[in-house]
Amino acid sequence: MATVSRPRASEAFVSGADVVIESLIRHGVDVIFAYPGGASMPLHQALTRAADRLRTILPRHEQGGGFAAQGYARTTGKPGVCMATSGPGALNLVTAIADAKMDSVPMVALTGQVSTSVIGTDAFQETPIVEVCRGITKHHYLVTDANDITRVMREAFHIATTGRPGPVLVDLPKNVQLAQIVPDYDAPMNLPGYHPDVRKPHAEQIAQVAAAIKRAKRPVIYAGGGVIAADASAELRELVRLTGIPVTMTLLGLGAFPGDDPRSLDMLGMHGSVYANQAVDQADLLIAVGVRFDDRVTGKVSEFAQHGFIVHIDIDPSEINKNKLVHVPIVADVKETLAQLNATVEPPAAPLDAWYAQINEWKREDPFSYDRSFPGILPQHAIAELSRLTAERDTIITVGVGQHQMWSAQFYKFRRPRTWLSSSGLGTMGFGLPAAMGAKVAHPESLVVDIDGDGSILMNIQEFATCHCENIAVKVLLLNNQHLGMVVQWEDRFHKGNRAHTYLGPIGNPESSGQGNGISPEARYPDFVQIAKGFGWQAETVADRSDLEAALIRLIDFPGPALLDVQVPYQEQVLPMIPSGGTVRDLIKR
Repeated sequence: MATVSRPRASEAFVSGADVVIESLIRHGVDVIFAYPGGASMPLHQALTRAADRLRTILPRHEQGGGFAAQGYARTTGKPGVCMATSGPGALNLVTAIADAKMDSVPMVALTGQVSTSVIGTDAFQETPIVEVCRGITKHHYLVTDANDITRVMREAFHIATTGRPGPVLVDLPKNVQLAQIVPDYDAPMNLPGYHPDVRKPHAEQIAQVAAAIKRAKRPVIYAGGGVIAADASAELRELVRLTGIPVTMTLLGLGAFPGDDPRSLDMLGMHGSVYANQAVDQADLLIAVGVRFDDRVTGKVSEFAQHGFIVHIDIDPSEINKNKLVHVPIVADVKETLAQLNATVEPPAAPLDAWYAQINEWKREDPFSYDRSFPGILPQHAIAELSRLTAERDTIITVGVGQHQMWSAQFYKFRRPRTWLSSSGLGTMGFGLPAAMGAKVAHPESLVVDIDGDGSILMNIQEFATCHCENIAVKVLLLNNQHLGMVVQWEDRFHKGNRAHTYLGPIGNPESSGQGNGISPEARYPDFVQIAKGFGWQAETVADRSDLEAALIRLIDFPGPALLDVQVPYQEQVLPMIPSGGTVRDLIKR
């Protein structure tokens, strides 16, 4: 039941909109990414009254605001907050909300709504956003009584941040925002069906895992984004120190374990390392921590890790045995489970020398590589150079989606959690720039670089304006090949090279060669340097390998937002590759 405020004579009435904003502040929110409209105007008016306590950043598109909130959340672990008006504004948040759900990102999305008296009448800018988002939120609210606001806001933040994190939608009709109430900020939550208490593993399960490690000869740890979400990277590293077990990571899990550690197997899956995929295939023990056995990792799931004894640790019971049947299912907090395991675990009884000899042989035979004799600039080389130049700096990397995303995962060495931001589950093009924006707002002293593709960046390029006007000094390393590169790769591999609307340049022949990069300079379109400069950014382009290092240094050192447009060939492919639904025996190396 709703908690109704009963004012005393000495208490002052305030608007529902002011109560919403005060609730945000009381929940520790220091920045909101919000785009105004008719149905959310009272909320924006309230934001102006709280400007000294809560920073409002105006994105240039609601989706940009949603992804910026994600960038904030992914790098801090705190919930990101975004806001839009009703109808088209709310609908523009949908992709960012779905993305947060897939990658377990804590986020609170506020939307304005038409007044309750006209809901259901197809009023101007009305959409039933709660119904639209029902399947892509962790929870959702349509607030019809202003006296419920404080309770709903408490519940929204509680749900978004406990258990398996995720997005919560709060839809606020305009008359609810305008209503005058006396708020009770201590109103109790009413969540009878939600029990996200920190789950602890059973002692017998810990003993089972410790025993499995003791007898293992070819163990592998398979770590995912759940390790980072649980702030359990330190416990994972301690487990590796105690046992010597090698670690492979999912795309979302990169940074959970240092990529330059000799016990790192790098990324697993479709575009993961040969040695990670071989090791998991041959492992006699697989310890899966904070993962969901998704298809881009497992391929043909029935043959994934079929030789191994599998332990699965995850806080979400719905993920246990969902895709892969396991031998020891542990539904518990990852951090707590690893801490308990570290207190009792012993290294394998037999030394892992032979196992590491095999792994190191795989590493020598099939490392991540590229043609170092290529006269122009290959995207892998540009990313590897950025990794080298920023190795000692406090750096956060974001990416769009496509080939550049996979090459970044392969060639940039991540050493710490929450420094790698990738739309991993939903695979949303346009994620990189606004996510970098949110990360930079959360970490103004960090170097934040969006490694992006020319296809992806166009989808939210309007956020260049936000970065300039809000003085958000993100950097963009644009790998410009004039194509939708990953789709082109699949066309070449599986469709006999037939181009089906994957060339992004002007009508003409994209096969013309120029400066070793596969596209003649005059055919390159659009001119990203001029676009960036039009938004007030520093920008330059580079095509010669000999010019790359100096250009990267200028990009990194420039005090404001800056773009480096790197001309790369569109013929390059992301390898290795396990075709969709395949196994390690189908792996394509060249």
